Amino acid sequence: MLRILVMNGPNLNLLGERDTKLYGDRTLDDINADMAARARELGAQVIFFQSNHEGALIDKIHAERRTADGIIINPGALTHYSYSLRDALEAVEPPAVEVHISDIGKREEFRRLSVITPVAWKTIMGKGPEGYIEALEALVKHLSE
Repeated sequence: MLRILVMNGPNLNLLGERDTKLYGDRTLDDINADMAARARELGAQVIFFQSNHEGALIDKIHAERRTADGIIINPGALTHYSYSLRDALEAVEPPAVEVHISDIGKREEFRRLSVITPVAWKTIMGKGPEGYIEALEALVKHLSE
């Protein structure tokens, strides 16, 4: 059974409360429940981890590097400047899918750059919470080929 690590960075624990016009009214728990259900249908296992701390995210990547088959990550604001998170993803074997609820390419200038994209196997943005499901399906397909 494929094991997928699903990671969410700073402030994503506030989904459903924070700027609902931009991010929608679904909570992170709602998104995780949808992903867990879809993973079961696909015959995969998902492990969820959210932290507002960069080092905790890096530590989790390191801890799961030999047991996770793939990673889905929404790095939140760390997307734009966290070279240490980028390096952690680049240093491990599991392929990573970068997910963003909004289209960061159409946001404020400082949000348009992702330092994560160059080391991600795939990037999905601007599809709302459904982007997580798309990431899961794409990653499971990729890993099963």
